[in-house]
Amino acid sequence: MIKKQVGHVIKLFISKEEKSKISLDKYGVIKDKFYAKNQNRSVLIASQDSYNLALNSNIIIDSGSLGENILLNYNPYSLSIGSKLYIGEVILEITQHCTICNSLAKLNKDLPILLKNDRGIFSKIIQSGYIKVDDKVWIGDI
Repeated sequence: MIKKQVGHVIKLFISKEEKSKISLDKYGVIKDKFYAKNQNRSVLIASQDSYNLALNSNIIIDSGSLGENILLNYNPYSLSIGSKLYIGEVILEITQHCTICNSLAKLNKDLPILLKNDRGIFSKIIQSGYIKVDDKVWIGDI
């Protein structure tokens, strides 16, 4: 197995509430409002780059506003479906990229178009466990 370290976890969220650690199982982020709803969309991962893109367009939003569970200092948006992310004890598999979400327009009317391809990615859990702030992020194949 070949893995490459690409970054680390900046912040973690359960239903927009910031946490220092989250627990994940095959159904998603435990205690999240989307837990056990759709395994292929059970974890939303975003990059600090999305917030910087908004800020560069004079749109100031707080971390967690994009609905992410995991905020990274690494931009995973170019990863292919099926790519694996290793974070803490957890292995995640990328399942799809986020689509435009009208709820972002509540924050700013320009945000859905601005972040069309940069809002985040969904993943499912391959291996359960804990993720903590500052955990390293690795990419690779099982």
